[in-house]
Amino acid sequence: MAVKINLPENIKGLDDAAVEASRLENGRNVPPEPSINPVLALLREILQEPMLLLLIAVTAIYFILGEWGEAYFMLAAIALVSGISFYQDSRSRKALEALQKINEPLSKVIRNGTLLSVPTADIVKGDMLVVSEGNTINADGVIVHSNDFSVNESALTGEAFAVFKDADSEDNYVYSGTVVVSGLAICRVEQVGESTKIGQLGRAILDIREEATPLQLQIQQFVKWMAFIGIGVFLAVWLFNFIRSGSLTDSLLKGLTLAMSILPEEIPVAFTTFMALGSRRLMQLGIIVKKIRTVEALGSATIICTDKTGTITENRMSLQAVYNAADYTLYENDHWPAAVIRDAMWASEPVPFDPMEKTLHQVYTSLTETDERSLYKMVHEYPLDGKPPMMTHIFENGNGSRIIAAKGAPEAILEVCHLPEAEKNILQQQINTLALKGYRILGVATSPFTGNDFPAQQQQLPFQFSGLVAFYDPPKSNISHIFQQFYRAGIEIKIITGDNSITTKAIAQQAGLRHPDKATDGEILMKMPLQNMQSELLNVNIFTRMFPEAKLAAINALKADSQVVAMTGDGVNDGPALKAAHIGIAMGKKGTEIAKQAAALILVNDDLSGMVDAVAMGRRIYTNIKKAVQYIISIHIPIILTVSLPLFLGWVYPFIFTPVHVIFLELIMGPTCSIVYENEPMEPNAMQVPPRPIGQTFLSFREMNISILQGLAITAGVLGVYQWSVSLGHTEVYTRSMVFTTLVLANVFLTQVDRSFYFSFITSMRNHNRLMVGVILLTLVLLACMLYIPPVAGFFSITALDIRSLLTCAAVGAISVWWFELWKMRKRWRNKRIV
Repeated sequence: MAVKINLPENIKGLDDAAVEASRLENGRNVPPEPSINPVLALLREILQEPMLLLLIAVTAIYFILGEWGEAYFMLAAIALVSGISFYQDSRSRKALEALQKINEPLSKVIRNGTLLSVPTADIVKGDMLVVSEGNTINADGVIVHSNDFSVNESALTGEAFAVFKDADSEDNYVYSGTVVVSGLAICRVEQVGESTKIGQLGRAILDIREEATPLQLQIQQFVKWMAFIGIGVFLAVWLFNFIRSGSLTDSLLKGLTLAMSILPEEIPVAFTTFMALGSRRLMQLGIIVKKIRTVEALGSATIICTDKTGTITENRMSLQAVYNAADYTLYENDHWPAAVIRDAMWASEPVPFDPMEKTLHQVYTSLTETDERSLYKMVHEYPLDGKPPMMTHIFENGNGSRIIAAKGAPEAILEVCHLPEAEKNILQQQINTLALKGYRILGVATSPFTGNDFPAQQQQLPFQFSGLVAFYDPPKSNISHIFQQFYRAGIEIKIITGDNSITTKAIAQQAGLRHPDKATDGEILMKMPLQNMQSELLNVNIFTRMFPEAKLAAINALKADSQVVAMTGDGVNDGPALKAAHIGIAMGKKGTEIAKQAAALILVNDDLSGMVDAVAMGRRIYTNIKKAVQYIISIHIPIILTVSLPLFLGWVYPFIFTPVHVIFLELIMGPTCSIVYENEPMEPNAMQVPPRPIGQTFLSFREMNISILQGLAITAGVLGVYQWSVSLGHTEVYTRSMVFTTLVLANVFLTQVDRSFYFSFITSMRNHNRLMVGVILLTLVLLACMLYIPPVAGFFSITALDIRSLLTCAAVGAISVWWFELWKMRKRWRNKRIV
């Protein structure tokens, strides 16, 4: 996107032809990347999939035994399992690639005299790179123009302090990977890609493996323990059968069958799939997920700390009032005193990027007959500092005439002007009157200082009070509705801002914040002991004059109080707090690169309603993962016990299932848990329940006991059908057919029942999920083919069932699952009684 700015006339940048020529000669601006052997990568993936290894072992045994049909079926199963894994991995990878692409940093360059935003990889040698506060510099270059420019070069030097530089500095170079702390600079690019200093040092930009979340760790631990159990049971079954039969291959086959039934390999696959696809869904809502592990935490957020300007408000900053100290008059309705506007403009950046400064430059242009900006050059400046902050700029023209102007928080300006107490009191009343309207107020002053021996601190200059400028940044039209949605979801809202308390309280009241009448300043908050600070943070919703250390302390105090904290921010100073928060949220439009790098989420349109969507999506993803994992556990239990109990208890048909039966069930479960449940819509009450504790997972016995009971109930039904068939004198093949049919139908019913652990399956059926319908229909069609097409039935060693047996299997499968509907009904009834 092209944007016009006021640039020095001599800086035009490259034209299109020069850009292409430079790219051909010097290459693209990309860091060195490690080479990956695709064959080794594929082999590593295969060796990391225990189920594939088991399938390969079973296939080899079938070939050794000469059972060609089963061997080729297992080969087909390997291809299918690999295909499903590839499909899931492909979906996850594409989602992640899309996120990486949209997360690709953009850089501003001047080409053909116009400011453009281009992908960082498209920067070429010779480009005029424009960087400002909060940007990461993405190429090596030399400064040709700057305003109040300082840079943090700790990525190269390890020293974390800001270094001021300009075109006339002894060191006027900037380097890729360093960060702009303040001001603005235009730099001519000298090196790109691997030729940059950071590229030569081998500091390639590589993906960093993120720290595992509590749920991820529990899933890994659970699968690991199940694998150990599988190995133990495999060895026991193998040895047991070998002692009985003396056949090594047959014993191995039966042991591997049981090992396949135990291993819940679908769980980690489902977790990865849900997180990646959930991130893609958020991206489609205008929310960029930079750290996928954040998706798990979204549904647990208890407090959202939000900035005021640009988040709650529109960030328009229209000038509403100007107080002129020369005639003690407040001007409104576009009748502005030119002197105060002139002083405020000179106190702003020459190339403004702040909305208030842009407004001041525009008003100055409309008021002045002679624009003096081209006649003066900045000779010294004091950046924004102090508590509360102020800034000072010193300009000089060719005749030696000087302008020294400062602006900042009214308290800071009044302090350095040393006004009489009576006059300060009158001005403070004026400030309060304007602040009660929700205006953001700046004090303006000038200095008569002469000479070139500038003091170290701007506060040491002699100042004369010029006046006040008041801006109004109205609340966004939808902000009150957004706040109400957060409150219904059990999430508290805290406003953390650098503005004063009166203005912030006025805006908070207009925005619909609860209890907007109390506010605490950052200085006061920092003086409190931790326990008092935590109490203050919970009981007060507005925190003003918050500087970076205060923001970070507030976030850490809330975390120490077991709160799950989301925080929005856009500036360089927000970086530490954004990184410390459980869910750091940067603004996509007005956010600095520092804020975006520190954050876990980026709201593309700077709209806080995106956080409502994000929390809802986080709750949906967590709930659906829970459904998928509990479904997997519930259906694995009857498979394991149906394979093992007849063998260990010495029943008449000890080997009721073979590997082909187990793998068929595995092929049904894989897509069901990781594809079908991922597509399940959000439950109606998801945003009306309190946030879940972030450390709480569903892999504790307390959370899994229902799944275990479901699995045991299905086992009882399946083995009951087994014994009923045997009591009727049915053959092994007919008994196997009934047992297998009962288990498959129970799986179909379980898929429906587990769509919600609160609402009835009839209510859940109203939720639109085509994948659920498709997988169930496909399962039933495959079961019918296996039972009633003789060649297929013969291959699976089953046979057609008569209508009575089929209805019996269906009834037992339904009863073994549908009892859970009574449990859910009781849960709903109890909740209604509590309400």
